[in-house]
Amino acid sequence: MTDTTGRTDMTHPHPNPHPNTARATQRAQATGTATAPPARPAGPRTLVVLDMAGTTVADGGLVERAFERAAEHLGVRPGTPDHAEKLRYVRDTMGESKISVFRHLFGSEELAHRANSAFETAYADLVDGGLVTPLPGARETIERLRADGRTVVLTTGFARVTQDAILDALGWRDLADLTLCPADAGGRGRPHPDMVLAAFLRTGAAVDVRDVVVAGDTAFDMLSGRRAGAGLVAGVLTGAHDRAALLDHGATHVLDSVAGLPALLAEPV
Repeated sequence: MTDTTGRTDMTHPHPNPHPNTARATQRAQATGTATAPPARPAGPRTLVVLDMAGTTVADGGLVERAFERAAEHLGVRPGTPDHAEKLRYVRDTMGESKISVFRHLFGSEELAHRANSAFETAYADLVDGGLVTPLPGARETIERLRADGRTVVLTTGFARVTQDAILDALGWRDLADLTLCPADAGGRGRPHPDMVLAAFLRTGAAVDVRDVVVAGDTAFDMLSGRRAGAGLVAGVLTGAHDRAALLDHGATHVLDSVAGLPALLAEPV
């Protein structure tokens, strides 16, 4: 399945190799013993898969505002019981692929895609208006994780066009090793494990799924991590769901924010 842009292969690997990889490549080129860079050293907690909105990015309620525009585009009027019911479902399913949410809300594939297209347009307009910001310490956390030799992947339930708009607005194009949206993992978003497993397979940064770390702010983030077999699934309290919901859906740890993740990963396994 593709997103609303019609593209299917839209991963964004970081263009600059990790320092360990670069040095190994230089040695290999000098000796003529290899033609491709080796993978990073594998070990415990080597791959970190982070959610974006609510975990590393503060969107100020833009999801709900964009949904309201999309719903109105399809004739769902604010203030009606139908609108309130649909908005409640959007809140309850934060973290899920947005096209999946719209399939549930509007029934037919044609209406779901119309709603999703209107949502993506509305969200992009809000992002362009400067209404999306990094959560405190998020950029520094990602930089610290990578400096420690870990591979970092940013994931989202949005389509690629929206994810790219957020990355551009924040100046984060080169921040992580890889970015993934549902279309990059075959079309299924959270709570399916597909994006976590795609990160595991595409980066080659871990030899065992138990070496994968997942962090997010929603129940679906927790379910996705557990279903993928991640060894550490951390909930953060900066987004949609509270401590109880995160623990009930499989969190192994709950942090005040993603800024606490490097210290947690520094603890002995």
